Amino acid sequence: MKLSNRDLAPIRYHDAGVSIDEAARVVGYVKGLARKTFSKAVLTGIGSFGGGFHLKGWKDPVLVSSMDGVGTKLKVAVLAGKHDTVGQDLVNHCVNDIMVQGARPLFFLDYFATGRLNAEVTGSVISGMARACRENHCALIGGETAEMPGMYAEGEYDVAGCIIGAVERRALLTGAGIKPGDVLLGLPSTGLHTNGYSLARKLLFDVAGHGVHTRVAELGCTAGEELLKVHRSYRRPLESLHKAGLLEGAAHITGGGITDNLPRVLPRGVHAEVAAGSWPELPVFGLLKRIGNVPEEDYRRTFNTGIGMILVVRERGRQEAERRLRRLRESVYRIGRIVKGDARPRVIYT
Repeated sequence: MKLSNRDLAPIRYHDAGVSIDEAARVVGYVKGLARKTFSKAVLTGIGSFGGGFHLKGWKDPVLVSSMDGVGTKLKVAVLAGKHDTVGQDLVNHCVNDIMVQGARPLFFLDYFATGRLNAEVTGSVISGMARACRENHCALIGGETAEMPGMYAEGEYDVAGCIIGAVERRALLTGAGIKPGDVLLGLPSTGLHTNGYSLARKLLFDVAGHGVHTRVAELGCTAGEELLKVHRSYRRPLESLHKAGLLEGAAHITGGGITDNLPRVLPRGVHAEVAAGSWPELPVFGLLKRIGNVPEEDYRRTFNTGIGMILVVRERGRQEAERRLRRLRESVYRIGRIVKGDARPRVIYT
């Protein structure tokens, strides 16, 4: 028998798993957070179809953009029930990526997706983004919140971010002037940052049998607290050295470790000699290596191993660079040098 519309119970969007009211709560919350990151250059508010930013005061600007996520670190956040730090991770990661090219962060946009919106969780994630944007002098200018029933497991979500920055063309950092004799200065990471989490979770949770709330003696904290340590921003040291004309290049050490990331900023004809053991190893890296008997090459290409940023400076400018970094209360380690090489740049561990 064919049913008419009169015989059918009304089916609303909410019945399909999407709550417009919950989305409105999120937008209302985000508006307040984002407004605190705005400068006079922001010309539109949250809720517009597009974000407007007035690029004023530049002579010959180059726009530098980057987009990233935080990977399976989100799994740890969900297990721990702590969501405010992954937003910081996302912003800081993106900030570091454009600042190694000399760019100043201007504005940031986020994408948050989940199966069923929870305004408190979403708000907590975005509060971390707003906090990091304020700390990095960057406006949270807009984004997208997507509720997609059936796409994610209960309680899970994904986040991604896009950052736009600018640099005067003459000040763009390309690494083209890096040459043999230049010095490699390493700045420490806080931990895993946002890379290697699939292996770290397998080792700590599956192999070692720790729970997210298990206190691990070697770490001096719980497994979750260690894994959720915030991916730090290197804005201040990068900005200081670049403004002083001391920086020849910089590499953000993310997925691929020093092995794969440092060659990305080197010109043809040089190699980087890195002295293994020239910086302190954070306890988490040694622990993970021991639990999984991780081969050295995998270890170096999976984790940052304690160095989150590498700065390339001239030998004649090294002391001034170190002095400026110490003034910022930065720990800094001389981890190697640039040497003559063949056509393809690579890292040589000594």
